[in-house]
Amino acid sequence: MDTQLVGDTQRPVFPFTAIVGQEEMKLALLLNVIDPKIGGVMIMGDRGTGKSTTVRALVDLLPEIEVVLDDPFNSDPRDPELMSEEVRDKIRRAQEIRVVSTKISMVDLPLGATEDRVCGTIDIEKALTEGVKAFEPGLLAKANRGILYVDEVNLLDDHLVDVLLDAAASGWNTVEREGISISHPARFILIGSGNPEEGELRPQLLDRFGMHAQVGTVKDAELRVKIVEQRASFDQDPRAFRDAYNISQENLRQQIQQARERLPKVQIDYDLRVNISKICAELNVDGLRGDIVTNRAAKSLAALGGREQVTPKDILTVIPLCLRHRLRKDPLESIDSGLLVKEKFSQVFGYTSKAAS
Repeated sequence: MDTQLVGDTQRPVFPFTAIVGQEEMKLALLLNVIDPKIGGVMIMGDRGTGKSTTVRALVDLLPEIEVVLDDPFNSDPRDPELMSEEVRDKIRRAQEIRVVSTKISMVDLPLGATEDRVCGTIDIEKALTEGVKAFEPGLLAKANRGILYVDEVNLLDDHLVDVLLDAAASGWNTVEREGISISHPARFILIGSGNPEEGELRPQLLDRFGMHAQVGTVKDAELRVKIVEQRASFDQDPRAFRDAYNISQENLRQQIQQARERLPKVQIDYDLRVNISKICAELNVDGLRGDIVTNRAAKSLAALGGREQVTPKDILTVIPLCLRHRLRKDPLESIDSGLLVKEKFSQVFGYTSKAAS
């Protein structure tokens, strides 16, 4: 199945709050759930570091959204930009549309998927004989207003990368065949994971990810033992293991929901915004995407912390995640690009990482 669901008949998902370490990756994922406009997360790291496990654990925490009943595109009943053509037509004709609440969905994009499976297909025979646009929705339709997860994204075929780039840039997916054209909204949080040893990602796709999290193998022996024990407990009795984390999962779920409601009220001072742009300019970051994403991520972090004002510490926490993949690579430079961003933060803000507050 393409959509990961949680229920008695589905395979059990490891609880998000039970995952040990990897704080950078977990934070990036949570901030994107709070504000999907951040633009997704690219997670790069060694094999066996829990990348896929953590992403799929996010399913339990996803909030509910209102969708039009029986609509294959998860259309928003109020926002025309997130409606299919059929729903917009019904609203124009003042027809009644039924609305239901459903959890934000997570859709897996398999590496071997065809372009038709991803974009959807048009039934030409039906279109010619019956004169109707018969469209079979693809994975991009299912992912609208949800999460599209691509494991081993650096191994994805180039033509599928182009499809994702087009949809991520415009928020719409257009399928054209034999003179027939159909468009539908395709706004999704793009989450990708991969191992850098298996190849680099194309710069055009890398820049589309709002944030970039790096994960490494845990070195602390006691922590490794704890991770192994937890995995063994989960494999032995998944239901009992999940039950033990019910309270912490529910608390985090509520924290995310409250943060989403608080987000529109969060403010970031003009001076802080100027400093963010100064950092981006002095690091020679191309375009303005880095500035925009850093502002959004800092606001999301403040909302997650229960605050309505962004602090320099919020910016320090998120800015390496937002900029490290946007820096021009120097083959002679051995220092981690995230550290370069932190050094520039200290120069511009006049703070050390310990003093920021």
